[in-house]
Amino acid sequence: MKHLRYLLIVLAIPVCGKMGGQTLADFIATGLENNYNLKIARNEEAISANNATAANAGYLPTVNATVGYSGTLDTGEGQLGHGLQAGVNAEWTLFDGFKIQATYSKLQELKRQGATRTRLSIEDYVATLTAEYYNLIQQKIRMRNLNNAVKLSKERLRIVLERYSIGSASRLDLQQAQVDFNADSAQSLKQHELMATSRIRLYELMAVKDMQTPLMLNDSAIEVDATLMHDSLLEATMQLNAELLNKKHDIRLAELDYKATMSRDYPYIKLNAGYNYQHTIDGNGRGGVDFGVKVGYNIFDGKRTSQKRNARLNIENADLARMQLEQSLRSDLADLWQAYKNNLRLLSLERENLITAKENHYIAHERYMLGSLSGIEMREAQQSLLDAEERILEAQYNTKLCEISLRQISGDIMKYLE
Repeated sequence: MKHLRYLLIVLAIPVCGKMGGQTLADFIATGLENNYNLKIARNEEAISANNATAANAGYLPTVNATVGYSGTLDTGEGQLGHGLQAGVNAEWTLFDGFKIQATYSKLQELKRQGATRTRLSIEDYVATLTAEYYNLIQQKIRMRNLNNAVKLSKERLRIVLERYSIGSASRLDLQQAQVDFNADSAQSLKQHELMATSRIRLYELMAVKDMQTPLMLNDSAIEVDATLMHDSLLEATMQLNAELLNKKHDIRLAELDYKATMSRDYPYIKLNAGYNYQHTIDGNGRGGVDFGVKVGYNIFDGKRTSQKRNARLNIENADLARMQLEQSLRSDLADLWQAYKNNLRLLSLERENLITAKENHYIAHERYMLGSLSGIEMREAQQSLLDAEERILEAQYNTKLCEISLRQISGDIMKYLE
């Protein structure tokens, strides 16, 4: 009995088996390359980067070339006069109260924010794909458990048939064994559908077009990381969380908008230069260069005061939004941590229960083979084992979901790519 219990303990501990298939990192790498939402996010990031130029900020001069034709008709003398005009003109703003610098800084900040938003999309994607990857493992394990239940029910039905044929079992026992076998078989068929749904979902996330391609996973069990530390997670969340970094970009952008608004309190300086040429019908042509400097100051703008106030309020609102998000992240982390620790304790308890359920099933099977246990009692032992396997599977998957969420909120979700 001692050796039997040792064997049951070994069987009850989940082991991550290697099946020669694709790893989670393989799935993530494929998805990062193919997923359409991520391609859109990268294109939007590229647009922000393309916009972050000195020209878009106003640092460079504007140059315009014009060509024109004009004519006059003297109705009294019946004469037509016409000519051609051409010119090149440039204007360059040398100073506008630091608005150009603020605009350029804003474009650079938008570029950095674009990268942060891409990172946010990637992290959301990796978390979603990782959860679905382990969901498929969960469905495969459940399929294995149900197939084992079908085998046990089939063996029981075979035994009852033999006993019925020699008159040692009643027709009621035979019918009950048949009903239990059919029920287990039906449950197994339904589980095939759930496995297919999860597999299709994974293919959708990775943008794989052939949904019928067989999927081989390298992992055969849900391996839980029980080493996460609350203080480390909280510190990382406050420093690395992508949503929080995005809020900090919003604050910086609001500050730059305020700086641009304040630029109206300063004068502006503009240079202009041009060359214009005119050619008339009589063959005469003349051209010349003109240039100048323009200094101006906006003495009164009725909207300036309210725009300054609103700009300051936008900074305050952006900072309040950051503080609100920090509070929300602390709350989310606390909830996730509580669920994570509780599921770890539950998982430990369910592992002990599974050991007991396996042992009880073994004893029940031995007694059933000896004829000292009824079919109903055997079925109860079998169902108790299946229930224990289901509870430990749910505890493993729920713990894994908490782990994934904790890594995502703390900015460490890309660890699953390792």
